[in-house]
Amino acid sequence: MGSAFVRWVRRRKRVLLALAGALALLYAWARWGPMDPLFRAPCSTVLYDRDGRLLGASVADDGQWRFPPPDRVPERFATCLIQFEDRHFLEHHGVRVQSLARAFRQNRRAGRVVSGGSTLTMQVARLSRRGAARSYGSKVVEALMALRIELRTEKSDILTLFAANAPFGGNVVGLDAAAWRYFGRPAEQLSWSESATLAVLPNAPSTLYPGKGQEALRAKRDRLLDRLLAVHAIDSLEWSLAQEEPLPDRARPLPQLAPHLLTTLKRTGHAGRRVRTTIDAHLQERAVAATDRYASRLQANEVHNAAAIVLDTRTGEVLAYVGNLSSAGRDHAGDVDIIRARRSTGSVLKPFLYADMLQSGELLPDMLVADVPTQYEGFAPRNFDEHFNGAVPASEALARSLNVPAVRALRKHGVDRTLRTLHALGLRSIDRTPDSYGLSLIVGGAESTLWELSGAYASLGRTLLFHGRGGLPFPVHGPVVVQADTLQAAGTDAGPLPLSAGAVHFTLKALRDVNRPADEQGWTQFAGQERIAWKTGTSYGHRDAWAIGVTDRYCVGVWTGNASGEGRPGLTGTLAAAPLLFDLFGLLPDGRGFDMPYDDLVRAPLCPMSGHRASADCPRADTTWVPREGLRTPACPYHRRILVDAAHRHRVPAGNGELVAWFVLPPAMELYYAPRVPGYAPLPPWADGTTGSDDLPMEVLYPPYGTRLLIPLRLDGQRGSAVVEAAHRDIRAIVHWDLDGTYLGSTIGEHRMALSPPDGPHRLTLTDGDGRILRHAFTVVSADHDASLPHVP
Repeated sequence: MGSAFVRWVRRRKRVLLALAGALALLYAWARWGPMDPLFRAPCSTVLYDRDGRLLGASVADDGQWRFPPPDRVPERFATCLIQFEDRHFLEHHGVRVQSLARAFRQNRRAGRVVSGGSTLTMQVARLSRRGAARSYGSKVVEALMALRIELRTEKSDILTLFAANAPFGGNVVGLDAAAWRYFGRPAEQLSWSESATLAVLPNAPSTLYPGKGQEALRAKRDRLLDRLLAVHAIDSLEWSLAQEEPLPDRARPLPQLAPHLLTTLKRTGHAGRRVRTTIDAHLQERAVAATDRYASRLQANEVHNAAAIVLDTRTGEVLAYVGNLSSAGRDHAGDVDIIRARRSTGSVLKPFLYADMLQSGELLPDMLVADVPTQYEGFAPRNFDEHFNGAVPASEALARSLNVPAVRALRKHGVDRTLRTLHALGLRSIDRTPDSYGLSLIVGGAESTLWELSGAYASLGRTLLFHGRGGLPFPVHGPVVVQADTLQAAGTDAGPLPLSAGAVHFTLKALRDVNRPADEQGWTQFAGQERIAWKTGTSYGHRDAWAIGVTDRYCVGVWTGNASGEGRPGLTGTLAAAPLLFDLFGLLPDGRGFDMPYDDLVRAPLCPMSGHRASADCPRADTTWVPREGLRTPACPYHRRILVDAAHRHRVPAGNGELVAWFVLPPAMELYYAPRVPGYAPLPPWADGTTGSDDLPMEVLYPPYGTRLLIPLRLDGQRGSAVVEAAHRDIRAIVHWDLDGTYLGSTIGEHRMALSPPDGPHRLTLTDGDGRILRHAFTVVSADHDASLPHVP
């Protein structure tokens, strides 16, 4: 008897040891063993504004509305869920044997499954096993998984897993998606009645959800509210009010305030995430409404697309993002995010060239620049109005967006230098070589995006805002729309400013203060009141209309046109984009203006007639602020001292008459300048009818002296011809043409002559009716010696 008992004890001990070992191994496996992520289902991309308001969301790749897991579950919903699904959730360790036994008895008596007995943790395990059959074997697997989950996860995180992945009817998965789809607000703002409604849905999501099984759903919700009253989670007043709340009868559409931004962020690495943006939802709504109202005006001209962006000048943060018109539809590429699309820049790059030349000491703000017929190796720019001004202040040329002065300035400054500045300002889409752009760069030959261009204009304003403050707390270049990017950028070294504060000051002043053409006068007063510096642009063929404005507080960019590239008459920056620009500025608080960057400026005497630094011959000088680098510019070349008679009508020889300062422009500039400036007085003739050595009234416009004249080949392979152009101060003058001693003919009024001389150096001699002679040298090169030259018909 004793030995049998000992053997029994030993066997029992071995069993207990084996059981203890098995339990230890099970615990070690559950606690430390490898475990794959429970959920791998794709999530919706969810877009929020700067304050956490929902801007929009996209359906997940599997067709479900499934928001990414939240950080926490709202307390009301957690209470409702625990009371409905698992009242002992906070007490058990993943499995409650009593519940499983009760469910087994109930199912056996009913002859079918009427109760599962699963804890919330076991339900999380079941949800993670998508498609697994519901059987007793599956229940065992889920129980083991529940033990592992409980050992590794806090109770609050288990609730979060359930709330993020439970089905809520139809294609709605997860609490956050359900709150927005059924109640139109975030889960944190749900009432007790709404939280209770959602808490009962995962129990039978295919048979009960808003719009299906309403009466049964109401009964379940009310029973849960009764339970909440019984456990004192709510008081009798809250219970009574909750009972009276109606149920939603259908799923609601989610907000879609920034659909194009949502699509773009999905494509650029933010898919399946909650994205907190810098967008201001209230401003976004108003900007979308303003753009949609403006659509009818565009559609009257068969223009179907538009885009707008609003930036905070100080930080570069995007406050509103309207990627396209909601009315565009699929027929007119309504899904395209125009803000990120490359389009011809038109004239909107001109301010950057102007500023670059100011800071390089090549220009003063109001210096006269030539606006005369111009041609460079076959490229002949024209102003929008097809007229020439002869000479115009540089600031006015910028404000009026004159093409000829801009092209001449680019040739002087250099395409390569200009591209470096544009790249430094964040215009990365302008990515071809200088030779491929050529001089057309400044008049629409480049392509960029509204995103980059608006960021560059905002950088101009930011240069003034942070000038002299020991560095910038935000990047100089490029807008920011994702808050995480803003936080990452804060405090980083922005690097050297690409443009000086003095140059930027006068650039924005030109875009703000100078008188506009007649068709822009309606907005000039508004822009002055708002202290807006603004620029319009129109691409070749009227395909793109731009308007971009900046104040010390905001930068607004607008593009209008057809995404297809179809041009339309009247599609100009002034007529088609500027009105929307000012509609959007009307939604914003006024700016107070930029402070003058005095430490980047100097006072210098300037000639009021030429805008140059005053020379000794200038009769008057106005001392004013200019960029420090402006001291390197040449003195006024247009004033000179001459001797005139008492009436100032004739010049007289030395020793006689009065010495006066006379403002004299070169012949081509004078030809176009004098008719539009009544106060301009041409150089007086000599009293005795003679001429002086400095009286030459002619100049050759093309080709410039000492350069090459390119002769193209025709399509038939024959040598073509090139047009040489000259100007005379007197529009009635006759000019006789001679090339290398051979008389070519005479011209009057417009002095142009088609030439086709052989390759090599040549000398052109021009003689006017008074016998005054101009000699001009150039070299001819034919297209067959220059592969870059095009054939012409």
